[in-house]
Amino acid sequence: MATASSVLSPGAVVDPEPGPMKEPEWQENLNIHLICPDCKEDPPNLADEHASGDTVCDSCGLVLSGRVVDTRSEWRTFSNDDQGNDDPSRVGDAANPLLNGSQLQTSISFGDGSARAKELHRAQNKATHDKSTKTLLAAYKQIGALCDGYSMPHTVADTAKHLYKLTDDAKAFKGKSTDALIAGCIFIACRQNGVPRTFREVFELTKVSKKEIGKTFKALEKFFAAQNKEKRGTAVSAGGMVLSNDSYTTTTSTNPGELCIRFCSILGLDQRCTMISQDLANQMATAGALAGRSPLSAAAACIYMASSLMGQPRTPKQISEAAKVSDSTIRNAYKYLYQEKEKLINPEWLTKGGDMSRLPVAS
Repeated sequence: MATASSVLSPGAVVDPEPGPMKEPEWQENLNIHLICPDCKEDPPNLADEHASGDTVCDSCGLVLSGRVVDTRSEWRTFSNDDQGNDDPSRVGDAANPLLNGSQLQTSISFGDGSARAKELHRAQNKATHDKSTKTLLAAYKQIGALCDGYSMPHTVADTAKHLYKLTDDAKAFKGKSTDALIAGCIFIACRQNGVPRTFREVFELTKVSKKEIGKTFKALEKFFAAQNKEKRGTAVSAGGMVLSNDSYTTTTSTNPGELCIRFCSILGLDQRCTMISQDLANQMATAGALAGRSPLSAAAACIYMASSLMGQPRTPKQISEAAKVSDSTIRNAYKYLYQEKEKLINPEWLTKGGDMSRLPVAS
């Protein structure tokens, strides 16, 4: 509507009033690529194994992801309707090695729902009630929910559950917060499976303070190392051997190259830039250009240099939002990389589209 103060010329059209802003529609992020870290083939040669729910590299057999949704036709059985709700082809679950006991006892069902069946079911639950098993199930449920919420591989959740089971069996952390133990087990499991997370990320996941996570992590490392040493000594004295899956390997500090892959995916960088930033982080660690710096700041500085080198520049502000470090820390770390650019930059990268003139001058 034209106001009284505005005068329209003959033939003029009143501009429509701006309507409410619509939220942008959801779009799939096509910048995230799944590629085998060993073969590094682009495009990757992957296959979905629906029987196990895994995505496997056909070239080397490495399992890359789990929980694949099977979209094929489902075979159905109607034997329950034919045999009076009694299907002899169905059996119970297999024994869970993460729980105590044989778990093969007979359970009384509700049956026809009569009062006698309910009483029998209630009486058996009281007789077979195990408080430790109930506590373990609650901890496993919490670990699975936390790992699924951050899209971690299922191997991380399984490893964290196994580590928590070891602490529960030894009764070595009585009085310790369950949330702190779960946070420490998840932190160690991420390192053991090659998908490390920082203390800050585990804090955002579990809401346990970084100081408490650090204390619990050191205590767990010491406990697992001592337990592994005792197990090896017992096996040697008995003339036996220790299986590889029963041994515990002490974790090392997080490698900046492992963090580059995840941060580059968040920033939407292509596979070429991701691999160059990872190689730059490995060369930087060998040359000692950022010795004493945290893996987070080192990885962020490598991404800053690699993205500028390959013509896909990301500002320190954008990288800081992905790596959770300040942009001033990234600039300070980049100064040391820029001073050693002649040693760190591989001439092969320049043949793939890199240009050293694109590198921002360190101020």
